Amino acid sequence: ILKTLNSWFWWENIWMPINCTWADFVDRDGLVFPKPHQLFAAIPYAFVLLIIRFFSERCVAIPLAKALGIKNVRRVKPQPNPVLESYFRECSRHPSQSEIQGLAKKCNCTVHFVEKWFRRRRNLEIPTVLRKFQEAFWRFSFYLTSSIVGFIFLYDKPWFYDIWQTWVGYPFQTLLPSQYWYYMAEMGFYWSLLFTLGIDNKRKASDPQGLYLMGFTFIFFCSSQDFMAHVVHHLAAIGLMSGSWCGNYVRLGTLVIFVHDTADFWLEAAKMFNYARWEKTCNMLFIIFSITFFITRIILFPFWILRATLYQPTYYSTTPVIAYFLFNGMLLILQGLHLYWGYLIFKILKRFVFLK
Repeated sequence: ILKTLNSWFWWENIWMPINCTWADFVDRDGLVFPKPHQLFAAIPYAFVLLIIRFFSERCVAIPLAKALGIKNVRRVKPQPNPVLESYFRECSRHPSQSEIQGLAKKCNCTVHFVEKWFRRRRNLEIPTVLRKFQEAFWRFSFYLTSSIVGFIFLYDKPWFYDIWQTWVGYPFQTLLPSQYWYYMAEMGFYWSLLFTLGIDNKRKASDPQGLYLMGFTFIFFCSSQDFMAHVVHHLAAIGLMSGSWCGNYVRLGTLVIFVHDTADFWLEAAKMFNYARWEKTCNMLFIIFSITFFITRIILFPFWILRATLYQPTYYSTTPVIAYFLFNGMLLILQGLHLYWGYLIFKILKRFVFLK
């Protein structure tokens, strides 16, 4: 069964133009092509990023947070109590008064003790401001680095200025070392986020960082702080990049990554100053983020990227492959998410300007 599914998945009509086979993608005459097995390298790169994150959060983020006036608040842990811990995890974090009285009798303690135990236990679930700052600092550092490196990799490429060049010579476009490292770093980052979901700050499923790469609309219906929502998002982001790698849509893929990362570090910077209660700086950074968001996601993405994926391939092939419909469908849903978030950002800016 697995062998049959594998042959169906790698069917040439799904991935490449007519009269092309996988045998045509063997490195030759100075041409180097993306290979699916190279995607496994993103996992060890993810662990490298986790090591970098560990040291950057402790050696850079914590001193920076202290310099900005953020204090490390230590919360008091409740006394170990297996009965209350089991009830907290399996039944309710906010027991009613009658339930508290029942638990007090069961544990042979006072009602006040049970109330205080649940209050302290709930507080342990809330991340401290310093922890939030550390995570925002890591995301800011990665997105800023990715944006700078992406610009360095792309600024001298002809397809950065002339989007038609993304299809010239397709599918026999050679893979550049810069494209390889750009993809591996980005995929490694999302693998690392997947590995740390259990220990990272719980974020709402409607968080823009947890939606902008998502190609499936059902994510909107996930409950807030839904663990599975983030699992689906990260896997979808990895899937989109992996698919573009296998189909050798690398030129377009790097442009999509660059367009998205350039706005994200402004948002993470605004978060950091928000945690530090630097209100004016936070507001200014959010305005810059909003402007960047509208330029990159509301203007450049549909009129630059989508134009290249929907319209231009028809000039190079009269028989679109299945991947054409698959990837364009996900990119169109992605643009729908951009419009949704653009609407929310506009509402925030409107309140900020007119209601102070």
